[in-house]
Amino acid sequence: MNEPVQPIPPRNQPLGGNEMPRFGGPATMMRLPAADTPHGLDAAFIGVPLDIGTSHRPGARFGPRQIRAESALLRPYNMATGAAPFDTLQVADLGDVPINPYHLPKSVDIIERHYRPIIDAGCIPLTLGGDHTLVLPILRAVAARHGPVALIHVDAHADVNDTMFGEPLAHGTPFRRAVEEGLLQRNKVWQIGLRGTGYAIDDFDWPRHQGFHLVPAHEVWGQTLAPLMDEIRQQIGPQTPTYLSFDIDGIDPAYAGGTGTPEIGGLTVPQALEIVRGCRGLRLVGCDLVEVSPPYDPSGNTALLGANLLYEMLCVLPGVRYR
Repeated sequence: MNEPVQPIPPRNQPLGGNEMPRFGGPATMMRLPAADTPHGLDAAFIGVPLDIGTSHRPGARFGPRQIRAESALLRPYNMATGAAPFDTLQVADLGDVPINPYHLPKSVDIIERHYRPIIDAGCIPLTLGGDHTLVLPILRAVAARHGPVALIHVDAHADVNDTMFGEPLAHGTPFRRAVEEGLLQRNKVWQIGLRGTGYAIDDFDWPRHQGFHLVPAHEVWGQTLAPLMDEIRQQIGPQTPTYLSFDIDGIDPAYAGGTGTPEIGGLTVPQALEIVRGCRGLRLVGCDLVEVSPPYDPSGNTALLGANLLYEMLCVLPGVRYR
């Protein structure tokens, strides 16, 4: 006797602007349904309201809330690429990680414990930061499931300091710790947008010595990044688990000034879109958008850009249909 076919539940959709004015409705990412479990989800937006790892301007703890607010402007279909993520993926907002605002090491442990069951459920996390310290516990959780990952890291800074003020955990140290812990496939790591001043002329040499591929911002001024992303996709390959970590300060502060450590001469918004859209075809197992600091973003433009980049990340996840 044949078992009855179980109906596929309807996929979640963002609440439309013609159903509810964009200044109303749920305060979730893209006004999607909130969920309290990752089971049944293909991807989920998760906030990490952390900024106790910052070294200069604080405020990234308010990033997830402001990114969600600005995301009310987003619609479900990507008119540039034809991506229709909500046609094939079940997506929801899983809320925020309950970090400890008085203790960074405890917060790092909390984040890892929070992400492990999400990733084990087959749900791809799209993280709203928060400062860049959060990527270390997420990479720990991702590697526990998938093994060492390839990494595409967009940032003004390499974030490979050994310590900051004598501390091993900070927003400038996560990729040094990730290398030490064997979380990365070091020959498949790209750091794009690096620039600014340094404490020593060899500040960027350590990641090169690990096998990282560095793309300083000044080397791509005025250029399309589509050829670079073609090369990255070819070298990573379609089967390698890959993580995308995007610090908003990788973009020039003319476009994204609401961040903790701005550096002039950065990437443009079209270049940022080329990077994310160029990840299509990779086996992305997680993404983040970090270091949006609303107190330094009075227009909301930085958070709006962050919301759009997170949507673009959703659009390039495995299984997304293109029209």
